[in-house]
Amino acid sequence: MRRFGLACLLVFGLLIANAQAAGTLRIGLNEDPDALDPARGGSFVGRIVFAAVCDKLVDTDPANDIVPQLATAWRWSADNLALTLTIRDGVAFHDGEKLDAEAVKTNLERYRTAPESVRKGELKAVASVDVLDSHTVVLHLSRPYAPLLPVLADRAGMMLSPKAMARLGGDKIANELPCAGPFKLTERVAQDRIVVDRFPGYWDAASIHLDRIVYQPIPDTSIRLVNLRAGQLDIAERLGATDAAAVKKDPKLRLIAQPALAYETMSFNLAGNSPLKNPLVREALEAAIDRDVINQVAMDGQFIPSNQFEAPGSRYWNPDRPAPGRDLARAKALLAQAGIPRPTFTLTVGNEPIVQQVGQVMQSMAAEAGFDIKLRALEANAMIAAAKAGDYDAVMAIWSGRADPDGNVQIWLASDGFLNWGKYSNSQFDDLLAQARSITDIPARQALYRQVSQVYLNDRPHLVLYHMKWLWGLSDRVTGFVPTPDGLIRVRGVALR
Repeated sequence: MRRFGLACLLVFGLLIANAQAAGTLRIGLNEDPDALDPARGGSFVGRIVFAAVCDKLVDTDPANDIVPQLATAWRWSADNLALTLTIRDGVAFHDGEKLDAEAVKTNLERYRTAPESVRKGELKAVASVDVLDSHTVVLHLSRPYAPLLPVLADRAGMMLSPKAMARLGGDKIANELPCAGPFKLTERVAQDRIVVDRFPGYWDAASIHLDRIVYQPIPDTSIRLVNLRAGQLDIAERLGATDAAAVKKDPKLRLIAQPALAYETMSFNLAGNSPLKNPLVREALEAAIDRDVINQVAMDGQFIPSNQFEAPGSRYWNPDRPAPGRDLARAKALLAQAGIPRPTFTLTVGNEPIVQQVGQVMQSMAAEAGFDIKLRALEANAMIAAAKAGDYDAVMAIWSGRADPDGNVQIWLASDGFLNWGKYSNSQFDDLLAQARSITDIPARQALYRQVSQVYLNDRPHLVLYHMKWLWGLSDRVTGFVPTPDGLIRVRGVALR
């Protein structure tokens, strides 16, 4: 009997272990996130982890519309200078403290004013935050700012326990990340794994079907694919475009492709000394390249050739200015008109193989028009540092994209844009942007952002090259995954069979 009982216990233990394993979702990330603190974080993969751990005041759906999350309702004042939020009842933070209006105010004040916060610019228009009652908060604005709700659908809207924040201090919050999401941070080993476990006190527990998520940073896309095919991962985010065919052929895998808000753009240093300061040279460069060829050669035809910061066909895209085709004769004529028949400049790119290939394709095409482009490949952080310092002629950069058009264009081109590396300044552009920010009516904003696009497409301080597609590889065990244009992995409804 004792031997029989021991055998039963062993079998029971194995069943329990298998059940636990079945509830663990393993996700391969493109890189290791930076600080897991919404006030300090800036990486895209950090947002993927936040999606499971930190609920926000509002969220965006697959149509890029704002939907409730920790706020159940909102309304603008008649003058668009006040936004009133109704806070959800019955929400607990991971430390057991309750979410209320005071907690929301504490979080927003930290994002607005804390020394460590990089969210200050996103909330610059917020002049004050008032608590009307335990579940009502009013954000008073110094000027109308329609993009505020989309801002609150990202890191600036993530709510953390004020009690835990006070205990940890601003520099230690990332160690625990005491949010109000469905999963709680359990472990982080830099460059190896991030482990989050299901939070039993979650306000929407019925929508959560997983026990644990393990995020593994695997920068090499081919290795992510190998791990996915070997069953070591359940989801691989941002597969390489050339890997899509292999996933499609594997009966145990699924490829999910979603047109993205994200895009690749090339910034020109208008404060530098290269020939690109001449607008005719920039126009000639655009005429010399073929976006369709770039997509076919470097991205296996998976991405979307584009010339605007908004994706083709999307709500704020300008249909009157689609991406132009290549016109080599015109490119040569423009260079002759500029008096610079053989312009020379350096194009700085990241050290990722695909981005370098894009640079090489552009280098070859532009050479046929007379351009002499030298390529400089830098590690991502070094590339950003060089761009911030103005140490570049042209630089290629990726932006993960935002649901509101303001978050896709003002960062690069507004006179005070925090990524305006090239020092572009156009008062007409700034005025149109201010008008578009001041109204909430969508058709009126569409008209204004189309005018905004006319200005930058004529001036060419940037050349947008393509919009990406999010390419996820999924094990056939994964069910309930819903792709969204922002590329985040939302875990509500996701299960393993």
